[in-house]
Amino acid sequence: MGPAALRKYCLSFAGAEETFPFRPEVSVFKVGGKIFALSQLASDPLKVSLKCEPMLAEQLRESHAAIVPGYHLNKRHWNTVTIDGSLPDRMVKEMVEDSYDLVVNALPKARRRELDKPVR
Repeated sequence: MGPAALRKYCLSFAGAEETFPFRPEVSVFKVGGKIFALSQLASDPLKVSLKCEPMLAEQLRESHAAIVPGYHLNKRHWNTVTIDGSLPDRMVKEMVEDSYDLVVNALPKARRRELDKPVR
């Protein structure tokens, strides 16, 4: 998965938007005003930070060298994933989707209903 594919996938979710609140080179993907993914899409190697259930986050870190605690984020809830070909694209996509779902599930019920229109 390259930068264009990662960006396209992040934006494929209902209500997803790309913002640049930190620096112009850091893409911040949000839903309902809450972050679910961050990436410097021009970085080499490509990395993305994703929200994750704490226990799963630890298991993923122990099992995969390309997954480390979130860079400049709450290490308990965020992982930074290096997209260097060592993880299958499907796994990266599942982690992005899980991150999106965690954020959506924490939104107010009315906002979640608004997003219940799949775009993908």
